[in-house]
Amino acid sequence: MEQVTRRRFLGLGVAGTGAVGLSALGFDVAAASQVKQALRLDGTTIKHSVCPYCAVGCSILAYTKQSDSGHTELVQIEGDPDSPVNEGTLCPKGASSLQLAMSRRRVPTPLYRAPGQTDWQRVSWDFTLDKLAQNIKASRDRTFVTQDANGNVVNRCEGIAFAGGAAFSSEEGYLAAKLMRGLGVVHLEQQARV
Repeated sequence: MEQVTRRRFLGLGVAGTGAVGLSALGFDVAAASQVKQALRLDGTTIKHSVCPYCAVGCSILAYTKQSDSGHTELVQIEGDPDSPVNEGTLCPKGASSLQLAMSRRRVPTPLYRAPGQTDWQRVSWDFTLDKLAQNIKASRDRTFVTQDANGNVVNRCEGIAFAGGAAFSSEEGYLAAKLMRGLGVVHLEQQARV
């Protein structure tokens, strides 16, 4: 006679209880398998991409579909199970990357609030980049140090700090560091999220 272990006994008990419970509710597996429903991903095209949040390079699958107006719309984003980097998993930021493209709360254009004002106004990208360049130059001119207390030539800007994002590639980080060092910025930091 086969010896029944405690684990096997509990497994059989749970399976039996589940079967009895489902049959008492009138659940018929054959009828349930007949049901066909339209899934949200039916008719979508899968595009392979990379998560934009950090330098790990997790692969993602983006499901897109042609809308009635002829535009391509994003339907779903999930991890790519064939990727050796993330094997289909995504961190919480990567898993929410659909909101990066489709959130109703996303601000689609630059906003500017003039000094002393309470309301934000929509402005163009040209205005935004020009304003940013003016503010960087003004801060650099105001805080540029040519000599330290001992009379040594230092030529540094102490009023600007730069923090590079973890989504930078090595080349982007190199270019950003070169640009900041060219401005004399000494407070540099690079985020690494690996």
